Amino acid sequence: MLTTRFGIEVELTGITRKQAAKTAAAFLGGRVESSGDYYDTQKVIAPDGRIWKFMSDGSIRTQKKENGRIVAAGREYSVELVSPILTYREDIETLQELIRRLRKAGGFANTSCGIHIHIDGADHTPRSIRNFINIIASKNDLFYKALQIAPDRMRFCKKMDAALVEKMNRRKPKTMAAIESIWYEGYSESQSTHYHNSRYHFLNLHSFFNGNGTIELRGFNSELHAGKIRSYIVLALALNHQALTQKCASSKKPQVENEKFAMRTYLNRIGLIGDEFKNCREHLCKHLDGNAAWRFRAA
Repeated sequence: MLTTRFGIEVELTGITRKQAAKTAAAFLGGRVESSGDYYDTQKVIAPDGRIWKFMSDGSIRTQKKENGRIVAAGREYSVELVSPILTYREDIETLQELIRRLRKAGGFANTSCGIHIHIDGADHTPRSIRNFINIIASKNDLFYKALQIAPDRMRFCKKMDAALVEKMNRRKPKTMAAIESIWYEGYSESQSTHYHNSRYHFLNLHSFFNGNGTIELRGFNSELHAGKIRSYIVLALALNHQALTQKCASSKKPQVENEKFAMRTYLNRIGLIGDEFKNCREHLCKHLDGNAAWRFRAA
């Protein structure tokens, strides 16, 4: 579960892209190069050759702190951290410490900021992609409440399209080409468009079919809280593992009487058991109603 490669994009403001890159370079022991492109990308080239990018993103509401108050700021305060390819065991502590350094430097996230996690899609098959779609569809409501997705961001991470889910399960496509065709059905724009409208969902397969072969999960508010970011990555990897290993998955939404218990039971079922994942379980149950220790009672 934790061996799959991933990347992460973390949106923030409060500091400029150059300040963020300088902070990262000091921590990583790397050097900064300015690309001079449309996104004013500041590249931090680490000693191991990997590149951490700090880019502009038009969806970020730019702000900064001034005399203890949060005020509007210029576009140089639009910062999207784009990581290189990472692995959990080797890189999670480095990523967490970098997040702490950016926060200490003055960075913060507001309700316009999001986190996107890209998971290596190399091992996926038509069956596992259909599983992924159904898993997200069945847990949409629970995830959105647990993750407290900000209303400002809903248009950038919509719930799974019910019509898409229905077509996938009725047609039962057996090839990636057939799944790709269904994914783009109903859109008038070219599917090669980078900012294709199909991408703005909790589960984004546009990045899989017309990007870098990654499965993108977009349903996370941005945080400069290292523990929460770790819990988001763990959840993403666990969902990916479930999609890959489960024989089949239903899109049916279960009736939930006790949200916390339902979430805890689900997290246990997908392998998030024990002290290592305690942080993840706590963050995902925090905003749900009910009692995680609830049990059925005899009538």
